[in-house]
Amino acid sequence: VTVAGREVHLTPTEYAILRYLMAHAGRVVTYPTLVEALWGDDYRDGHRTLRVHIAQLRRKVEPAPAHPIYILTEPRIGYRFRAE
Repeated sequence: VTVAGREVHLTPTEYAILRYLMAHAGRVVTYPTLVEALWGDDYRDGHRTLRVHIAQLRRKVEPAPAHPIYILTEPRIGYRFRAE
């Protein structure tokens, strides 16, 4: 993965999240949908684990992780990758 011309190392989980969100760019992906896509429907504590991975991913791909422009949070629903 490259961001602004520099190579960024992602863990396999971070890559899977980014890939899934980009495949659904512009659409809201709910927390349960993303957790199930990544870890299956039997995974417990998925929401909390997902938040940690999203935070790590934002630190790597966002220009200002505290004010994301690519991976947006839709409160109480899920995440959306900004399509542009």
